Amino acid sequence: MIGKLDDYMRFNEAALSLRSQRQQVLASNIANADTPNYKARDIDFASALQGVMARSAPAAGVMAATSASHIGGAGKTGDMLPDGTALKYRGVVQGAVDGNTVDMDVERNQFADNALRYEAGITMINHQIRGILAAIQGGQ
Repeated sequence: MIGKLDDYMRFNEAALSLRSQRQQVLASNIANADTPNYKARDIDFASALQGVMARSAPAAGVMAATSASHIGGAGKTGDMLPDGTALKYRGVVQGAVDGNTVDMDVERNQFADNALRYEAGITMINHQIRGILAAIQGGQ
């Protein structure tokens, strides 16, 4: 029963976790807007979510790697989020003399969009939980 509940909520939980990590990356970009030679980073949310979902439901008989130090899990940790999602460099919109690629307009828009989508994800999980409670309580 618990396994089915986990499966039911897995997508929204993974999306919220990924949105939270993306918010940290975007905040780091904003915080380093005046740092010389800082390169703005971001993640491809759609492919990252597909990767997280694929890793969260391992095939039968296959051992899940829970750490990057497991056999076959080596990689550059500086270019990855803790869950294994690859960080990518954001394309240069307008170059700066000091080599910084942070465009504050783009970063603020991405930050606000991600925050709004995070709130929508919380609303979806709340609806899922209410639906489960209504099923358990018998629709009282």
